[in-house]
Amino acid sequence: MAVLSIDDAAFADVLAQNPNVVVKYYADWCGSCKLFGPKFRRLSEDAAYDGVTFIEVNAEHNPEARKAGGVNNLPFLAAFHKGQRIAGASTSKEEVAKEFLSQLQTATA
Repeated sequence: MAVLSIDDAAFADVLAQNPNVVVKYYADWCGSCKLFGPKFRRLSEDAAYDGVTFIEVNAEHNPEARKAGGVNNLPFLAAFHKGQRIAGASTSKEEVAKEFLSQLQTATA
């Protein structure tokens, strides 16, 4: 599945329509965000995570989505299950993303 670029207008709808969502918050000026992008895309294409919707949100331009994720630094990852945030961290580590994805899979089981 591809990574969807979402803005404030679509954020709540995406969370409501998809039970498992992982969000990458970024800013255009953020070097670590750019380095993490390919890893995040690779995870989104992994068949092991077929039940998860991967989205990215520009944190500078989407304050409502940023608030929902509890973003305090960039890059920031958040996992949502049935619209509720279950995990969030300021990180660019693939291992943290995999842990969040595991939490989503456990929440679904």
